[in-house]
Amino acid sequence: MRLGLLECDHVDDRNKDVAGDYRDMFAALLTRAASDLELLPYDVVGGEVPSSPDECDGWLATGSRRSVFDDVEWIERASAFVRDLHNAQAPYVGVCFGHQLLARSLGGHVERSPRGWGAGALRLRVRETAAWMRPPERDVDLLFMHQDQVTQLPESAVLVGTSDHCPLAMFRVGTTMLGIQAHPEFDPRYLERLLRERVGRIGREQTNEARASLDTPLDNDIVAHWVVRFLDDGSRDD
Repeated sequence: MRLGLLECDHVDDRNKDVAGDYRDMFAALLTRAASDLELLPYDVVGGEVPSSPDECDGWLATGSRRSVFDDVEWIERASAFVRDLHNAQAPYVGVCFGHQLLARSLGGHVERSPRGWGAGALRLRVRETAAWMRPPERDVDLLFMHQDQVTQLPESAVLVGTSDHCPLAMFRVGTTMLGIQAHPEFDPRYLERLLRERVGRIGREQTNEARASLDTPLDNDIVAHWVVRFLDDGSRDD
């Protein structure tokens, strides 16, 4: 599978020593689930938006420090491309910002969370099981780092998973588009670095709680298999 990685941000240079850039994190995660996967990065935040959904077999959009409702040209172009993918029924998975981008591009709503930051290892409860969820799990523990979240799904969306902090934490649109608020690509060491840098923004008490949660065994590899199978199944729906 040729998977186009829509890079909606880059890791700060001072933090790349932990696990590289986002392309490195996703390559490390997804190739554990599919060794023959070819990851093709597109520097969307730098203005490199694909010209056609047909350039790759499937697509994955990363997180970002920006908000999807920011008035920035590259976000508008990325939103238009997501709508092109939807019209073409092309496989797409959005992570964090990419999850929010999918929702907003198709008519959903995204806003600052009234609960504050979602940070640390949190449990996502599966509401809908599907064939691509192999191995099947009712709950998965994943790393989160966000202050925006989806508060209204697009009209055609189906809720797949929820968490206490983020009720709309995972959803799908048809059989080809999936959004996940969590960060299955994150290494706990990288999230710990972000938490140390964001104490002033998140708050000391919540930051300490999030750092304490980083010893939780994570289900990143399970979700990696889900993502690969979802994309593979979607690419064969045609």
